[in-house]
Amino acid sequence: MTILDRITAYTGSAVEGSAELIGTIIRLADHLGAVVSGAATISVSGLWNSVRSVLLVVTVTFAAYFILRLAFRRLQRVLASAAQGTSTIRRTGIIGLSAGADLLTVLGAWVMGYLPALYAGVQAGSSQTLFLNAFLFIELAKVAARVLLAPRWTTLRLGRIDDTTAAYWYFWLSRLVSAIGYTLFFVAPLLAANVSSSAAEAVRIFVLFCALAMAWVIILQNRDAVRARLGRYVERGEAEPLVRILSGVATFWHIVAIGYLTLIFVLWLANREAALPFVLLATVQSLIAMAIGVALSVVVVRVATGGMHLPADIKARLPLLEQRLNAFVPNVLRVIRGLVMVTVVLAIAQIWRLADFIGWLSSEFGQRVVTSVIAAFLILLAGGLVHLAVQSWVEYRLNPTYGRMPSPRERTLLGLFRNAFTIVFSVVILLLVLTQLGVNVGPLLAGAGIIGLAVGFGSQKLVQDVINGAFIQFENAMNEGDMVTVGGITGVVERLTIRSVSLRTVDGAYHLIPFSSVESVSNFMRNFSYHVAAIGVSYGANISNVKRAMRDAFERLKETEFGEHIIDDLEMHGVTEFADSAVVVRARIKTKPGQQWTLGRAYNEILKEVFDERGIEIPFPQVTLHLPEGKNMPPAQATRVVDAPRTGEKSRKRSVDGAAHKRQRKSRVVQDGPADEGQGALEETEV
Repeated sequence: MTILDRITAYTGSAVEGSAELIGTIIRLADHLGAVVSGAATISVSGLWNSVRSVLLVVTVTFAAYFILRLAFRRLQRVLASAAQGTSTIRRTGIIGLSAGADLLTVLGAWVMGYLPALYAGVQAGSSQTLFLNAFLFIELAKVAARVLLAPRWTTLRLGRIDDTTAAYWYFWLSRLVSAIGYTLFFVAPLLAANVSSSAAEAVRIFVLFCALAMAWVIILQNRDAVRARLGRYVERGEAEPLVRILSGVATFWHIVAIGYLTLIFVLWLANREAALPFVLLATVQSLIAMAIGVALSVVVVRVATGGMHLPADIKARLPLLEQRLNAFVPNVLRVIRGLVMVTVVLAIAQIWRLADFIGWLSSEFGQRVVTSVIAAFLILLAGGLVHLAVQSWVEYRLNPTYGRMPSPRERTLLGLFRNAFTIVFSVVILLLVLTQLGVNVGPLLAGAGIIGLAVGFGSQKLVQDVINGAFIQFENAMNEGDMVTVGGITGVVERLTIRSVSLRTVDGAYHLIPFSSVESVSNFMRNFSYHVAAIGVSYGANISNVKRAMRDAFERLKETEFGEHIIDDLEMHGVTEFADSAVVVRARIKTKPGQQWTLGRAYNEILKEVFDERGIEIPFPQVTLHLPEGKNMPPAQATRVVDAPRTGEKSRKRSVDGAAHKRQRKSRVVQDGPADEGQGALEETEV
């Protein structure tokens, strides 16, 4: 049946119900007119005999109930004192004991009321039986209300409400239950048996209308209080779908409540045999479904809010696992919460016959849809767990605290594997989910191939990046943490992908270099390294003493904390260059990868100290001026000192100019001296 058909059927039922309601009102007016006009035969004597016969039973029952209640209150005071400050389990047991004692008082009074009825020869359907049954039903309902509200004892109360609110609600509930119960189960049957059915119906309608008016008053009195409570619940933000519902009904909940109670009363008048039981049963079932849904939703929200907490040992091994779980589990719980709310909505629609969801599930199409959705959800869940496991395994392999220290090659390959696995696995899971949902993935794969080919032709640079990167990784040219020179930039490799390398230079700059621009890779940290010490000494120094000083400095270096980074003896190369102002003596120190710079700085410091101790001079450029014989240098061009050039800089000849001898970063010694015969210009020479 389509939704339009159902709307048409419900519209027809509503019209029929309205017509039946109008007929009922007309018949009720006739009954009331008959009662008022005296047309109905009223047996006053029969009514008095029925009331007199039940009066003794009523008196005995209420007297016994009053006495038993006095004894029960003494016991309840003791139980309330015992429940104060105890655990939740013990307090629940004491509340159960109090409820049992309260139930026994009702049963005891009911039994005591049956004794005079049995003595008088009670019969089924008599006035005594009607009263006793009404008493038992009504007082049992009050027992349930006292267990929930406990208006006198806070410690025996199940609900978290204050004493004033508990007393208020118990007062109104007890009176509504008494008025409706005694009217429907005792007074109305008594009038129907001894007066007329019209009189009984009039009393029922009058009492129920008074109860309805009383309920209206209660709702209006608590309109603002309930709205404020709903507002506080919304502010706490628990169970988001429920919060949205509550935020929507908080402003006009009283209108909904009054309309619902009025509908119940109208249905009772119109069709109490069919419509009213259906509405009441559907209401109870809907409340149960909503209570279960809210309970599950609150549990899911609290689990998601509390988060996952792993033991310290697991957190030490897998530092990021708890963070990943707290990112993965709430998403799963959010999906579960959504499914719970959808299930509740569908259940309510099924209860009120707005949709035949069970019939749809019984069909082949419905089963196929539900199976596909469940299978897709399970695939996503399994995929998330597998991805979480792989990420945790990579993290464990990269954790240097446990197991063996991962090599730079392992760190690089594991990082690339993690990225590649995430991409490939996500695509596979997506295709599996689409397959379960009935999507034909064949055209998608073909289209993806065509698009990939088009992208390959249009993005040759990207293809070149990927191909170069693949060969660089295959040849193990560099790994994370290596000091390399790539594309003219020297720095530490911070990140490697299949397309690019990220370097951090010594000044802190971050460089992203695509592999398509890489022509060569210079790795300073492969297997071992060298520190090359090219030391310039003066031409007058003894080379043997210089070599001995360099070896002694090397021996001192081995005794420092840097000695553990040296993996071979000093490799002496000897004199390698006759520079302009120095003789260059070179040696080489073999070190562990990446330690050449730190160790070289330490070796230079120690070598400077040894040279100073042994008087070995590290030369610096000097200038001697030779003047022609018989000529003196003007006073303005007297000896001056400027910055000295670096060792090894080439000497330059220039014509003498009194103001042209100022040079930055050079120091010159200006001296008077004899000139060579025939020298027509001054000559500038470094010494």
